[in-house]
Amino acid sequence: MNLEARKISFVQEFLRLQNEEIVIGLEKLLHKRKAELIEKEMKPMSLEQFNKDIDQAEDDFKNGRYISSNELKAKIQKWS
Repeated sequence: MNLEARKISFVQEFLRLQNEEIVIGLEKLLHKRKAELIEKEMKPMSLEQFNKDIDQAEDDFKNGRYISSNELKAKIQKWS
C-alpha cells in the first residue's frame, strides 16, 4: 500500500472514531511527531553562511534592493 492509500485509509478509520480520548491522543501524537521532525531537520547555520547572508543583505541595502517596514505593512494590508 503506497503512502496516499495509507493516508486515505487512516482518515477513513479516523472519521469512524467515536472515542474523544483516542482523538485527543492522536492529536497529541501528531503534534509531537511533527515537532520532532522539524527539530531533527533544523540544522544550525554555519558561521560562513551567516557572514555570507549578512554580506548579501548589506549589498542589497546599498543597491536599493529593499523596502521599508511601512511599505511592507501597506503591501500586507492589500492581501486581504
